[in-house]
Amino acid sequence: MSLVRPFEAADAEAVASLFQRMLRKLRAPAPAALTAYIRDFYLETPERGDGIASLVHVDDTGRISGFVGVHALPMILDGRPLRAAVCGSLMADGRDRDPMAGARLLKAFVDGPQDLSFSETANAVSARLWTRLRGVVLPQYSLDWVRVIRPAGFAIELAAGRAGPLRLLKPAAAAFDGLLRRSLKPGDRRWAVAREGEPAKAAHASEIDSAGFASLLELLSAQFALRPAWRDMPLERMLADAAARPDLGALVFSRVETPNGAVTGAFAYHARAGRIGRVLQVLARPGQAGAVMDSLVDDAARRGLCGLRGRTQPALLEAMLTRKLAFVPVASSVVHARDAGILHALKTQQAFLNGLAGENWSRLIGGRFD
Repeated sequence: MSLVRPFEAADAEAVASLFQRMLRKLRAPAPAALTAYIRDFYLETPERGDGIASLVHVDDTGRISGFVGVHALPMILDGRPLRAAVCGSLMADGRDRDPMAGARLLKAFVDGPQDLSFSETANAVSARLWTRLRGVVLPQYSLDWVRVIRPAGFAIELAAGRAGPLRLLKPAAAAFDGLLRRSLKPGDRRWAVAREGEPAKAAHASEIDSAGFASLLELLSAQFALRPAWRDMPLERMLADAAARPDLGALVFSRVETPNGAVTGAFAYHARAGRIGRVLQVLARPGQAGAVMDSLVDDAARRGLCGLRGRTQPALLEAMLTRKLAFVPVASSVVHARDAGILHALKTQQAFLNGLAGENWSRLIGGRFD
């Protein structure tokens, strides 16, 4: 008879094989580095919550046929400490033999001791399972945003995702983009192009290290009723994991200040010249989101990126709508909570979620293990 039980160290190799085949879409055996990372990430981290654990599904032959990766996230709601659990990799193999394996895994997860269950990477199938278990989809947290900086380079970079040799056309694209950018007048911000290194009028960005960025998180998220308890999180390890994804480029941390030196925001993103930068986190004080976004785009243009891509937050959405961004539904942010106060904060966009308050910092998303 099939069962769901907590993930154990001896399960890591089988879970890595599932991850390699189902999520990485690779036929080669899972590398030892992936097995080790999965074991350490889900079992050896000091922030594991009491009773909050990753789960495996074992079929009636004793084979591990499913997995849900879980890590604890300490949070605060109006000063009250909460235990949140982030649902990462949800996998279920052999649907023809046991079509309910995924549903059993997810139900066992949301029935755990945590106050809040959350995922920012739910696909359409997973989102339906969440809603059947009385979970809630959060539309304004569920969009990816895209900003084009060099249009020809951006188009080639998108196409190269399927046909890598197309990057040989990069020099021609760079020449076209250079002509287009030189045609812009100062202050001109079009949908598909931004001037290189144009200074923001309301604020300017200066690069800082990961420790400096971590020190700003509490200050710049204080306006949210529901937010991470940053002091209780292993931020040094999380930011080191986020940085250990060389294919995405170097992880850049910046502080945004007004001309008189007041801190108005911060951002962290992966920057690699000629590529589309992946934004990990954008933070802004109330009323300053526009200036922070302008500083981010200017910084990316100066570093030679052809575009940016990140995850929305409702607090940034109004400023984003006036700044030549496109929005793409890629995955849903979904939550489950029994406390009405928690659900109210989530439904009224008073919560700080996604990025570091989620799972996109993990090496399991975009990392290399070869």
